[in-house]
Amino acid sequence: MTAATHSTLFPRVPDSADAVLEGLDPEQRAVATALHGPVCVLAGAGTGKTRAITHRIAYGVRAGILQPSSVLAVTFTNRAAGEMRGRLRQLGAVGVQARTFHSAALRQLQYFWPKAVGGTLPRLVDRKIQLVADAAAACRIRLDRGELRDVTAEIEWSKVTQTVPADYTAAAAKASREAPRDPAEIAQLYAAYEDLKRERSVIDFEDVLLLTVAVLQDRHDIAEQVRAQYQHFVVDEYQDVSPLQQRLLELWLGDRENLCVVGDASQTIYSFTGATPDHLLDFRIRHPGATVVKLVRDYRSTPQVVRLANGLLAQAKGRAADHRLELVSQRPAGPEPVFTEYTDEPAEAEGAARRIRELIDSGVPASEIAVLFRTNSQSETYEQALADAGVPYQLRGAERFFDRPEVRNAINALRAAARFGGNDALLDDAPDLPSQVRAVLSGKGWTPQPPAGSGAVRESWESLAALVHLAQDFTAARSGATLADLVVELDERAGAQHAPTVQGVTLASLHAAKGLEWDVVFLVGVAEGMMPITYAKTDEQIEEERRLLYVGVTRAREHLHLSWALARSPGGRPNRRPSRFLTGLRPGSQAGAGRAGAAGAGGVERGSWTAAATAVPEQAPRRRQRTPARCRVCGRTLTDGGEMKLMRCEDCPSDMDEGLYERLREWRGEQARRSGQPAFCVFTDKTLIAIAEAVPDDEDELARIPGVGMRKLRRYGADVLALCAGQDPAEGQDQD
Repeated sequence: MTAATHSTLFPRVPDSADAVLEGLDPEQRAVATALHGPVCVLAGAGTGKTRAITHRIAYGVRAGILQPSSVLAVTFTNRAAGEMRGRLRQLGAVGVQARTFHSAALRQLQYFWPKAVGGTLPRLVDRKIQLVADAAAACRIRLDRGELRDVTAEIEWSKVTQTVPADYTAAAAKASREAPRDPAEIAQLYAAYEDLKRERSVIDFEDVLLLTVAVLQDRHDIAEQVRAQYQHFVVDEYQDVSPLQQRLLELWLGDRENLCVVGDASQTIYSFTGATPDHLLDFRIRHPGATVVKLVRDYRSTPQVVRLANGLLAQAKGRAADHRLELVSQRPAGPEPVFTEYTDEPAEAEGAARRIRELIDSGVPASEIAVLFRTNSQSETYEQALADAGVPYQLRGAERFFDRPEVRNAINALRAAARFGGNDALLDDAPDLPSQVRAVLSGKGWTPQPPAGSGAVRESWESLAALVHLAQDFTAARSGATLADLVVELDERAGAQHAPTVQGVTLASLHAAKGLEWDVVFLVGVAEGMMPITYAKTDEQIEEERRLLYVGVTRAREHLHLSWALARSPGGRPNRRPSRFLTGLRPGSQAGAGRAGAAGAGGVERGSWTAAATAVPEQAPRRRQRTPARCRVCGRTLTDGGEMKLMRCEDCPSDMDEGLYERLREWRGEQARRSGQPAFCVFTDKTLIAIAEAVPDDEDELARIPGVGMRKLRRYGADVLALCAGQDPAEGQDQD
C-alpha cells in the first residue's frame, strides 16, 4: 500500500508552520524550506519524496508565504494526486490544487474554450480504441485485438511527442520504435483517426493537452490570466514528463521560476509513452540558479533489500545510470532476499501461493503482500493459485475504490442512516460508531466472515470490509465521532481519491506497482524473455527493463522473494534461465563489472537563484522584460490579446493585403487537414491578419509577429514567406 494508507489512523493537523517541519530529516527539511526560485529534488525510492514536497507546500501555506489558491501541484495518476490532496488536508493546507496534468489542463480548457474558440468544448472520448477500429475499417485495414491496442499506443505516443501523421514514419525510425504494422499504414490509420474525430466533433485524452498548449500559445491574454492564478508549481515524478507535458508546464510558468520538480532517473519506466528523464537531468542547464536536493535515506526497505536494489543499478549503463542515487537504508536488518527456481510456471504460482498462505497464517495481513509480474497476461495463473489456496486477492489497476458500485451504495446507506439517526431500527442495538457501520453494511452484503472462494462476491465483500476497518480507525483517532462525522470523512476521501486499505493480496504488473509498497513482495517470472522482455532489443530498451525490475525490488519493505520457471508448462522443455539482471546478485552466479564511483550521495546544493537575478548574462541569463505593446497606427497601449497580436487597435485602419490573407487561409486549411489538427492550431485568424498586414520579407520579421513563435517559425516559416513573396509554397525554400 502507499505510505498514506499504510496506516489508516487519522493524524492531528499540525498546530503551526514550524510543527509541519517536525520529523523531517535534514534533506527533507531543506526541500520543505526552499520556497523560492527553481528547486530540483532527486529522490531515490523510499526516501520520502511525497512527504518532502507535501510538507514543503504545507509549510509555505501555513507560514503565509504561499497562497493556497496560487499553488498548482501536478503528477501523473489520479491515485497519486488523490494521495497528495489527502496528505495536504492532514497538514492543514486546504485549498491547494493537486491534479494530474490532464485534469488541470481539462479544467482550463473547459473554462477558456468559449472565449478562445467559441461554443462548447467537443466531447471527450473515454476510450479511443473504438475510434481506431473505425479508422481501420475506413482504411480497409484488418487489425486483430492485439494490433488494435498497439496501433492505439502508437497514436498516443505520436501525440505526446507532438508528431503529426505526415511525420510519423520518420519520427518512429528516429526513436527506434518497433512499429506493430508497416509505419506507412500506421500513419494512414493515424490520419484517418484524426479525420473521424473531426467528423464526430470529439477529442481524445491527448487533445486535452494539445489544445490547451495551442490556446496558451496563441492567446497571450488567456496565458497571462492562468499565470496570474498560479504563481507556484510543483511537479512530482518529473522523470516521466513527455515533451508535450513539458511544453504545457513552460506555458504555465511563463517568465517565472517558482518551480519545484521531483524525480528519479532510475525509475524511468514509461519511455514507451513518450516519457523522458532528460527534462529532469537537464534541469540545472535550463535553470542555472537552481537548488538541488538529493534524498538517499531509504525509510522503506531493509538493508538487505536496499543492497540488492543498489546492486541492480551498479551494473546499469547509460545516462540515467550515470546519475543514479546510492540508497542508504534507515531500517534495522531483515531477512535476505529469497531466490527460487521452479520446474514450470504453474509450480511457480503454486509455490508462491503456498508461501503466502503460510505468511497470512503467521499473522501477516494479506493487504501487506503483493505478487508482481512483468505482463498482465501472467495474472490469471496466480489468481487461480491464490483462489485454490483460499487466499483473498485484489487486482491493481481495476476500478477505483470510490467508483465501485458497492462502495457508492454503502456510503449512500451510511448517509441515510446518519440523517435518520435514532429513527433507524438498524441502529437500535449499535451503541458505538463501528457497530453502527457494521449494522448498516450488513444489509449491503457485509458479513463477519468473508465468503468462500474468489471473484466478484469476494471483491465486493473486501470493499465493504475496508469501510468497516476505516470506521474502527476513525473512532480510535476521534473519540465520540458520529456516523455523520464518518460520512463527511468518506466524502472528503472520495473527493481526494484517498482510499482505505482493502484486505487482500495485491496482484499487479510492475508498471502498475510504481509508487506503492508492501511488507512482502513476490517478484515472479524473473527469467530471460520476460525480464528483460523478448522485444527489448536496444541498449536503451534493455536498461529500461533493468529499471523496471529495480522498481519492483524497491516496493518491498522487509521480505523479498524472486522466482523463475525453467519451462512454461508441466513437461515442457526446461530451456529457460534466470534473468541476466540477477547475475552476481543471486547465490551461485558470478558477479559482473560494476560502476563504482558513479552513484550520487545525498545532500543539498544551494542554488544561486537570488544572486542570479543580478548575475552577468553568461552566468544566469535573465529573460528579457516585456515592454508595453502599443498600436502601430495610433500609439495607444494595447491590453487585449487580439489587438496585441495585430499590433493595432481593432478600430484603427488596416492595410491588410486581402489577396495574401485569402492565400494564407487556404494554405492553413491544407496544413490543418494534413496534420489532423484544428485550423487555429496552425495559426489563428488574428495571426494570419497580422501576417497579411506586415507582409514580412524574412524570418526575423516573421518571428516578431505575435502568435508565430520559434516552433511555428521552424515548421511553417518557409511556406509563409513564400506566400508573402507571391510564390507557391513549393517554390520556397525547403522546410526543416
